[in-house]
Amino acid sequence: MKRVNEYKKLFNVEKDIDLKQLKTSYRNLVKEWHPDKFQETDEMHAEAEIKSKQIIDGYHFLVSIAPETKAANLEEYIITTSEAGIADFQHKGNLLEISFTDGTTYEYFGVNKPLFQKFVNSDRQFRFAKRNIFTSFLYRKSKKDLALQEA
Repeated sequence: MKRVNEYKKLFNVEKDIDLKQLKTSYRNLVKEWHPDKFQETDEMHAEAEIKSKQIIDGYHFLVSIAPETKAANLEEYIITTSEAGIADFQHKGNLLEISFTDGTTYEYFGVNKPLFQKFVNSDRQFRFAKRNIFTSFLYRKSKKDLALQEA
């Protein structure tokens, strides 16, 4: 959730993500921090490169969790979380990454360690996740999955 809040703060997004507002904010930030504007010193140029990469990453991240994006991909998500089994999972901080048997991978934000322990110790992990994780937490399709689809 820290990452979500950082990116929302960067793009001045209050609560819900409006794609039109996000796109406008993104374009303005890219213009402001484009590395070509900072040719005077190497320090400023390097800082602008880092900031522009952060802006690009933040934009793609916020688009992936926007309500409009989630609504467009809801049918696919429902099929995956109801029909495909869990192939693998990883937990780091409050991020749970679940890979499904159909090849898709989703990231769930805000899954704390006690809930993860219950998930791991559950005799029916898929059933536990279906009841306690899939519908309760902010999620997005993982970059890993998107990279595999493009290849």
